[in-house]
Amino acid sequence: MRMTFRCDPALSDHLPRPVAARASLPDWLRAMPAKAHSEIHGREIRTVKQCPPFIDAMAYGVMILLPCDIHVERGAFSWAWDIPEPATSGHPRAPLSFHVAAQFPDAPFARDDQAAIKFNSFWTVECEPGWSLFATHPVNRDDLPFRLISGLVDADRFHDGGINFPAIWTNADFSGVLPKGTPVAQCFAVPRQAPQLVFESFDGAHKDAYSKTVGEVLATPGVYRKRFRARRGRSAAE
Repeated sequence: MRMTFRCDPALSDHLPRPVAARASLPDWLRAMPAKAHSEIHGREIRTVKQCPPFIDAMAYGVMILLPCDIHVERGAFSWAWDIPEPATSGHPRAPLSFHVAAQFPDAPFARDDQAAIKFNSFWTVECEPGWSLFATHPVNRDDLPFRLISGLVDADRFHDGGINFPAIWTNADFSGVLPKGTPVAQCFAVPRQAPQLVFESFDGAHKDAYSKTVGEVLATPGVYRKRFRARRGRSAAE
């Protein structure tokens, strides 16, 4: 699978490139101990740092990064980003724009007539034929002071314009800097063809396999990681 990112030539030296999501794992995850004491269990237990599905979800796909520092003071956003005039007509220069609350009336993520911020895109994205781009909030990143609104774009067809990323600002008391390079959207290429759904009851072989697999997972740490987890190769961009 190839994903092609393009940008305005006047800005190419000023923009952080999208990166493999594994390169943006947060400091809190790196600092988390592999084991912690559980009062309920009365012993040390493994933390999510040892849970491959948890880690693999955070490391999957591509991360779009904030192009410059954003200063935030209780809902007011500002920036000082000295970039050249884009060479392309209609191209944004501001890292943020906004969606008024009237665009998402009564949505469960609406917050008292609060506008949504929009992370403007400085990269176009082209996927291979038959593939779409799914963009969502960086996985398991509730530490970020915003919540991205997920979207699906047919980026094999729509790839000559930027894909912007709307978000709800969730931390009303935040004052400080959202630094350049902050992950703002995690993107996956997904096949557009719908899967065929097949439903079956366990036969004897599946019942035996279920009991054997679950028993091994419960009895021995690391069974999934050692026997079932697929090796993930690195992309040429890394």
